[in-house]
Amino acid sequence: MQITRENNSSTSVLLSVSATAAELETIKRHVLGHFARDVKVPGFRAGHAPANVIEKHVDQQVLLNEFMEHALNDLYRKAIETQKLRPVGQPDVEVKKFVPYSLLEFTAKLDVIGPVKLPDYKKIKVPRFPIEVAAKDVNEVLHSLQERMAKREPVERPAKLGDELVIDFAGKDAKNQPVAGADGKDYQIILGSKTFIPGFEEQLVGLKTGDAKEFTIKFPKDYGVPALQNQDVTFKVDVKKVSELAGPKLDDAFAAQAGPFKTLADLKADIKKQLKAERQNQADREYENQLVQAIADKSTVDIPDAMIADQVIAMEEEEKRNLVYRGQTWQEHLAQEGVTEEQHRERNKPVATERIKGGIVLGEIAEKEGVVVTPEELEIRIQLLKGQYQDPQMRAELDKPDNQNDIANRLLTEKTLAILTGNSTKNN
Repeated sequence: MQITRENNSSTSVLLSVSATAAELETIKRHVLGHFARDVKVPGFRAGHAPANVIEKHVDQQVLLNEFMEHALNDLYRKAIETQKLRPVGQPDVEVKKFVPYSLLEFTAKLDVIGPVKLPDYKKIKVPRFPIEVAAKDVNEVLHSLQERMAKREPVERPAKLGDELVIDFAGKDAKNQPVAGADGKDYQIILGSKTFIPGFEEQLVGLKTGDAKEFTIKFPKDYGVPALQNQDVTFKVDVKKVSELAGPKLDDAFAAQAGPFKTLADLKADIKKQLKAERQNQADREYENQLVQAIADKSTVDIPDAMIADQVIAMEEEEKRNLVYRGQTWQEHLAQEGVTEEQHRERNKPVATERIKGGIVLGEIAEKEGVVVTPEELEIRIQLLKGQYQDPQMRAELDKPDNQNDIANRLLTEKTLAILTGNSTKNN
């Protein structure tokens, strides 16, 4: 096989491939082997007829089509391996010359990941911060447990702080248009819990069951949705029920009711342990992200525009799925953000680029460090994951090649991160 490479840019390559007759003959025999069991040849048992005899008994167009598919795929794969290219997406293949089974010349235009230059990543370090769980953190969890376990007694009096209300509410903007996500039915809210935007819960103090109220709230300047920052929203609230909460006393009996605990001290110790584990896990993930970011910042990578565009679309699709759970349409979300779809994608490009760069850098380090995932490691992880599912269909999904590839890639990432964090810890 002859290969000519033309670099159109650092991320765009044109390969010209010419196969020898011997290579094409090997591919042809392989393809004929696919027909062996299905083609009936007089005088031969199924699967035992010679390739040249099988060829005479198959549809020539079907044979030719399958041959071309296998030849192009096989020769293209060998070409990119020989040239040590990292392609992105599908190539644009054009057959230039073809004489059945004796001559094949084609070109493949493809986007590739350009050269990757790593820093001395073993010397890069980021600070670790100690994990702390204060008494007030434990008390907040205890208070939340108290609220969940509290007895609710409907009252006819005006609502006060500490009461639970069941409300219907809807918000409209300054143009009297509904604000997406600012409405709810049979919503439970405890006055004073500060779960709503500042000022909302205070407006409900003094209302009774059956009351309705309309009021305007200015959204905070740092609110998560840019389009609503510093904006006035008028809410209409209907109070459907007011209940007084009778929280249980914080004692050993409360602890026994909350779980398998003999004393309140045991419950507090367990809460502290759980909070510390959660925060440690979160801190570890943040540490890994910061370390990869620090290495990526000092690395140079040429990334094809198509790869960034695909990542932006993937991020957009994930965002759309999350909107479905919030009961919001994509157009409503864009309107809230005050951007067009094109502006939204343009805004996501830097984040998409950083994600891709981080992944490429991790892959480069894995290759440099000789990190591999053994079949045994993959099988153990798959069995552990299967143990988490009772649904046979979900467990069967883990046997699919694509899903197993994803699992193997996650394992590779974990092993590479372990090496990086180990190096960084030694340097601290």
